[in-house]
Amino acid sequence: MSRAELRFSELFRADLFRTATFRLTLAFVVAIIAAMALQFGLVYEQMNGYEQQRSTDLLQREADQLIQESPAQLEYEVRERSKTDLRVILNGAALFDMNRNRIAGDIKKWPVGLEVSPRTQRLWDAPPGDTPYEMRYLAVEVEGVQGNRDRILVLARSLHMANELRYITKRAALMSVVPIVVFALMAGIFLSHRALGRVKDMHEAIDRIMDGDLHERLPTGRERDDIERLAVSVNRMQDRLEHLLDEIRDVGNDIAHDLRTPLARVKARLERVSSVTNDPAALQGAIERATLDLEQCFSVITALLRIGEIENGRRRAGFAMLDLRELLAGVVDLYEPIAETEGILLEVVDSEKAVPLFGDMDLLNEVLANLVDNAIKFTPAPGTVRLSAGQGADGSSWLRVSDTGIGIAEDERQAVMGRFYRSDKSRHVPGSGLGLSLVSAILRLHGASVEIVSARPGHTLPGAVFTIHFAPATPV
Repeated sequence: MSRAELRFSELFRADLFRTATFRLTLAFVVAIIAAMALQFGLVYEQMNGYEQQRSTDLLQREADQLIQESPAQLEYEVRERSKTDLRVILNGAALFDMNRNRIAGDIKKWPVGLEVSPRTQRLWDAPPGDTPYEMRYLAVEVEGVQGNRDRILVLARSLHMANELRYITKRAALMSVVPIVVFALMAGIFLSHRALGRVKDMHEAIDRIMDGDLHERLPTGRERDDIERLAVSVNRMQDRLEHLLDEIRDVGNDIAHDLRTPLARVKARLERVSSVTNDPAALQGAIERATLDLEQCFSVITALLRIGEIENGRRRAGFAMLDLRELLAGVVDLYEPIAETEGILLEVVDSEKAVPLFGDMDLLNEVLANLVDNAIKFTPAPGTVRLSAGQGADGSSWLRVSDTGIGIAEDERQAVMGRFYRSDKSRHVPGSGLGLSLVSAILRLHGASVEIVSARPGHTLPGAVFTIHFAPATPV
């Protein structure tokens, strides 16, 4: 076993008793023991109460029968208790005079604390050198030989049966708790061992990811528990991270490719003009063209920084309630002269009701400006660019930009939202391929989605329809 495996094994044994599963099992054990203690307590009280009531009923019943006897017969039955049924029912019977002196019976002396009363009394007898035991007594006045109530009948019944029941109950409780606790602990250890086994597999998968294997994912099964849901969430996060890393890698290549061409042109022009020192016009022209190429480079860098800022989620402080109709009106005012110059009709389909939205007005202006600018660029004259907005029955909002231009092929509609992507139809149009990437970043910040379809499928100029779906306008 390697050092790493040995260390993990030691940690595995140390963590076995610290897992949530094992602690939950211990909590269940405590709850089971408490429930058992409560149950046995109730059983104990019921049995003890029943035995005491039974002894009370027997004593009172026998006292009622003996009181009906004549004094001579009563004395005989008490004296000869061992030969009658009283021995089976009672554990002691005696007759005392009013001075508490024994007349007959097997109770040798007056019990300490006993009072003459029609109610039974609970006393403890403590024989010399023996363990005290519980007795229930009944002491009532009875008729004597002279016809006066000058005698006291004392009846006693031992509660040893209740003591035995208490002993049996306690023993049963203790004997049943031990196997239950042992079984619960073994189950807790088994479940903890099983949970740690899954955690071990996840640790190994995470180690492989940290070593550079970005295609690795945490193992999942069919348990559908907290660990399973956590693994699924981590895997989704890993998918997103892998996608972002791929985008970063592609972006680096695209940036190098897009900046290389204008920088190479700048370098070539500067080298050519360096040999011409006595022609101010040529020098001025070279500087202007180099400036334009450098501005293209700066525009690419600025767009990338803008996308990074938006994707960072730092612009949510500018969110407020707004009306999409006002947004459309502002963009139309800005682009209508440009559209007229290009021979394009720019129109707005007015909505009768307000279209509320919780968002950033400036960012949404950028979205609409990019979409309208692209629609004008890729729509030949005479053409139409139409803007509209509305609200669904569930409170969600939508924004639509449609044109009669060259359209976007179905297999390119997802790709055009990525960075630096330009279809073959748009190669002749100046641009960096970052406009729709900026749109995508702003829409993600607003929790919106975009749908791209053809305006006129099957036509030479199918046109494109961009429909943006916003969630219900609820401030967060």
